[in-house]
Amino acid sequence: MKKTKRERQELLKETIKQTPFITDEELAEKFSVSVQTIRLDRLELSIPELRERIKTVAQTKLDDVKALPLEEVIGEIIDLQLDESAISILDIKEEHVFSRNKIARGHHVFAQANSLAVAIINDELALTARANIRFSRTVRVGERIVAKAKVIEKGSERTTVEVNSYVEKELVFHGEFTMFRSKQDSKEGS
Repeated sequence: MKKTKRERQELLKETIKQTPFITDEELAEKFSVSVQTIRLDRLELSIPELRERIKTVAQTKLDDVKALPLEEVIGEIIDLQLDESAISILDIKEEHVFSRNKIARGHHVFAQANSLAVAIINDELALTARANIRFSRTVRVGERIVAKAKVIEKGSERTTVEVNSYVEKELVFHGEFTMFRSKQDSKEGS
C-alpha cells in the first residue's frame, strides 16, 4: 500500500537519521518513488544532500589523522577515533573498474582498507608490516563500499587492526593488518 506524503516524509527522516549515508537513489527505491520526489521531500524537510551530510558527520566525529595526510587516505573518512575505530566510504566509479566487466580492481578495495588501517594509528609513523586479507565478492561500478576498522590489539611497536568492508550490509572484504608504529608513546614519556 502506498504511503501518504506525510508518512513517507516521517519514514524518510527516520531512515536518514539511522543511515545518514544513504543515497537519494537508494531512498527512491526503498519508498518506491522517483529520485526527484525524494529530493523534493528532503528540500521540504531541510535535509541536506548526501555530500553535506557526510561533511557534517565527519566534522563532528573525526580525530586528526596523524600517520598520513588526510588527502592520501583512499575513500572519505567519516568517523575516526585514533587507536580505536574508524569508518570510510568509497564510491566505485569508472576509474576504479575494469572497462570490460565493470568490476572494481581489487587494489582499490585493498587500498581503502589499508589506508584506513594506517589512519587509525595514533602515531606519526605507521607502516603495514603484514596483511591477511580475503575478498568475499566482487564490487561493481556504482556501488558504495563502507570500510569499518577497529584496533583489536595494541602494543608499543605493533598494532593489529581489523577492517571489514561492506556494500550495503554484505561483507565484500576482510583484512587483518599488523601495523608497525614508532615508539612515539615511550618517546613522549622520556
